[in-house]
Amino acid sequence: RRARRWLCSGIMSKDPNASNPSAFLKNVLGRPVVVKLNSGVDYRGVLACLDGFMNIAMEQTEEYVNGQLKAKYGDAFIRGNNVLYISTQKRKG
Repeated sequence: RRARRWLCSGIMSKDPNASNPSAFLKNVLGRPVVVKLNSGVDYRGVLACLDGFMNIAMEQTEEYVNGQLKAKYGDAFIRGNNVLYISTQKRKG
């Protein structure tokens, strides 16, 4: 949990209604997201936290290659320079 405290330190906007990437990321913390890597691999799970370098900590993570589930992880850490984008994901019913 110590790593999570470090990762969650302060890049987020103070105004949650601001229309910028920091506000978006603050609003999706703790929610399901899709993280697409430069390699084309998708990671789907709950965004636990991230830092100013876009290093990401996720929980309940699933790895998808070409749209097919390849692996399930509890916690996953993704180095920011590998991230192409982060998008929201609808919660599973």
